[in-house]
Amino acid sequence: MKNKIIIYTDGAARGNPGKAGWGVVIILGNKVVEIGGASKHATNNQMELIAPIEAFKYLKKTKTNVLVEVFSDSKYMILGITEWISNWQKKNWKNAAKKPVLNKELWQELYKLSQQFKIKWIYVEGHNGDKYNERADEIATSFADSNRIELKNEK
Repeated sequence: MKNKIIIYTDGAARGNPGKAGWGVVIILGNKVVEIGGASKHATNNQMELIAPIEAFKYLKKTKTNVLVEVFSDSKYMILGITEWISNWQKKNWKNAAKKPVLNKELWQELYKLSQQFKIKWIYVEGHNGDKYNERADEIATSFADSNRIELKNEK
């Protein structure tokens, strides 16, 4: 579908925190683009936030006036960006327990980038046979494990 971009994101951390990675599969019509990266020391939740941040940075180079569907197996990321963030902003970045929100800077960056797109956030069960979710996981875990992985950039 030409007026829709589909994104699958995932994050992984070894030791949590520890060596970590993130992976993204972007479907632009008939084209599939994969991106990923690593951190020497991060949490799984940080990687779950960095993955869509990097996807949106990539998309800024292409187009912004289309529907974007973001699939993730992270309830933390999906609930955070769709439900919790408005209260965090109203309460000066304090959570329900009146403590500072963890990963505040990443949430702020994700929110800012997401405002440039029309987004539908979709939770997908992890490790449940979804081809692109499994691939995003493979990319993220390969980067976390410092394993070389070939990323697709199909036309």
